[in-house]
Amino acid sequence: MVGAKTKIERYESYKDSGIEWLGEIPAHWEIESFKHILTERNEKNAPIKTKEILSLSIDKGVTLYAEKTTNLDRFKDDFSKYKLAHKGDLVFNSMNMIVGAVGVSDYFGCVSPVYYTYHGGLNNSYTTKFYEYLFRSKIVQGVLYSLGKGLMAIDRGDGKYNTLRLKVSRDDLRSMKLPFPNPSEQTQIVQFLNDKTTKIDEAIAIKQQQIQLLKERKQILIHKAVTQGLNPNVTLKNSGVEWIGEIPEHWEVTAVKYVLEIPITDGPHTTPELLDEGFPFISAEAIKKGEIDFNKKRGFISEKDHKLFSLKYLPMRNDIYMVKSGATTGNIAMVKTDEEFSIWSPLAVFRSNLKRILPQYLYIYLESSSFKKGVELSWSFGTQQNIGMGVLSNLPISFPSIEEQKEISTYIETTSQKIETATNLKHQEIAKLKEYKSSLINSVVTGKVKVC
Repeated sequence: MVGAKTKIERYESYKDSGIEWLGEIPAHWEIESFKHILTERNEKNAPIKTKEILSLSIDKGVTLYAEKTTNLDRFKDDFSKYKLAHKGDLVFNSMNMIVGAVGVSDYFGCVSPVYYTYHGGLNNSYTTKFYEYLFRSKIVQGVLYSLGKGLMAIDRGDGKYNTLRLKVSRDDLRSMKLPFPNPSEQTQIVQFLNDKTTKIDEAIAIKQQQIQLLKERKQILIHKAVTQGLNPNVTLKNSGVEWIGEIPEHWEVTAVKYVLEIPITDGPHTTPELLDEGFPFISAEAIKKGEIDFNKKRGFISEKDHKLFSLKYLPMRNDIYMVKSGATTGNIAMVKTDEEFSIWSPLAVFRSNLKRILPQYLYIYLESSSFKKGVELSWSFGTQQNIGMGVLSNLPISFPSIEEQKEISTYIETTSQKIETATNLKHQEIAKLKEYKSSLINSVVTGKVKVC
């Protein structure tokens, strides 16, 4: 069981490392400068020795660039400017190493000139792996952060940072004082961490799969509820729409526009001046998980602009927004506030005709996999995917009486809350596993825990 913590065993004796961030280390460990531990491999790819470009990410380490893109044309004239990385080399992204963009390469290839590549000498593959663990640890990332120069980082508040670009210079990296166990102990530490982190990662992967299954279950329940209702014995009829399928014989199918109070509209197609205060101005990036995230607003607009935009559309509680252009096309959210704000053109507005359809049922229907399939079949592509309001207006919707809509809405809300609770529990379990993994690595590579 991964959740059962490794028994904590300390070394017999410790000494002061002389390094503030490191504290005490095992008495038999040494302190060495980075430059005395690892050797830089400053090999140019000229003449061309490889056209295999390597990429380095925080999550996956060193990977083949070709695995994440087919657009290699922009690199074809630049291979000679790249540096070589051999299998077993420790690769650093100088611009992002402060958040863990460090990894041992499993490939021979070429890397960007902003990368640093180092090796541990002959028969010292475990040395580079030991220092990969060290440089990906939170404690060393904090040290690297203090060395970074360039653009300022933004703390997201969850232990991660956005838009960093704080470069750590080669000289600062090479001058770092680091713990140095003997090579034999490094090997044992690496083997221990490889085993433990693999098991933790496998446990995380299982929980992520469980979350995905919960999402799929929710979609199945919604699809069934908005196409067949809650009565399993009801007589069905052909809806006439392939992606809806069969529906109860007493249900109606019509175009979305016929169940709305007003025609589908959107926000202004002009760009207002954004201010530090005023009325929130909302666009596609604020549509998150069925709600409007006002922290993701584009900014604020003046009262004058707000009044002008409100002549076209003034938000009301229970209005539903759908992103109609960009990468998140089809995402929806319901207005759950009476506070005034304005929206921009990427959002389409659905307002229920309460005599025909409940906002809650309309929301569930727009969120269903069947309707999303209809949207995907209908959107067009330019520089990005989009779907027009006219197309949305004419997409079909299946629905029962208001009374039955209430029953379906209540059922889906109750079921969704249970699934959300289960999903949140899985996320909490994943967070604890990640915290345990980070703490374990920190403790082991700094000698606070004995594993061999």
